Amino acid sequence: MTVNEPMVEAIGVHKSYAGVEVLKGVNLTVSRGEVTCLIGPSGSGKSTLLRCINHLEKHDAGELRVDGELVGYEARGDKLYELNDRRICHERSQIGMVFQRFNLFQNLNVLENVTVGPIKVKDVNDERAKKFARELLQRVGLEGKEKNYPTQLSGGQQQRVAIARALAMEPKLMLFDEPTSALDPELVGEVLDVMKDLARSGMTMIVVTHEMGFAKEVADTVYFLDQGVIEESGDPKVVLTSPSSPRLQSFLSKVL
Repeated sequence: MTVNEPMVEAIGVHKSYAGVEVLKGVNLTVSRGEVTCLIGPSGSGKSTLLRCINHLEKHDAGELRVDGELVGYEARGDKLYELNDRRICHERSQIGMVFQRFNLFQNLNVLENVTVGPIKVKDVNDERAKKFARELLQRVGLEGKEKNYPTQLSGGQQQRVAIARALAMEPKLMLFDEPTSALDPELVGEVLDVMKDLARSGMTMIVVTHEMGFAKEVADTVYFLDQGVIEESGDPKVVLTSPSSPRLQSFLSKVL
């Protein structure tokens, strides 16, 4: 992998469900250390693209690469072969994913939620995993909450635990799928603050979001998806203030 190669590259990516084409030849490039925001109406393919990057969904055609490696497949000659489950799990362990609905383990406390991945997947010893977990919980503003269970936390606190859990795997890429859309409005800021800190630290991030202020402030590049295609992309300070696409103009008039 050379320094100039992108961290994420999508070339002509297609995905259909039950005969309905959700992604129609998407092209996207995310440089190392860059923050990219995917915006667009519900059903435009944003979350599907994110799930394909993590191989939670298999794309039907095109090429997806993370850190120079094909996602979910390997090339032998001129054919692609799907990786076995063990290798897919290894690939996925290098990509942090934060979901809309937190997806915490309800039967585990905060510390256990953050340490379970490193211990079970990466064979990190308990003490090292706990030490790193406590550092991450402090980073996301949750020191003192390690013995709490998810039901004892607010939505914003649960989402911050989910971010710490993803970071505990020391990923090279972080994916966020509408991480604030399930939160009460007054809790959104505390999650966005953690994400801004993460962006400042140089983490490569792809964020599906409806938070246009966050996209404008933090993103290096914004992609606007509509009906499975990228309608417009570029510098958020340009794209979000002077959109050239009539469809993006219409979308922004409704969300801003």
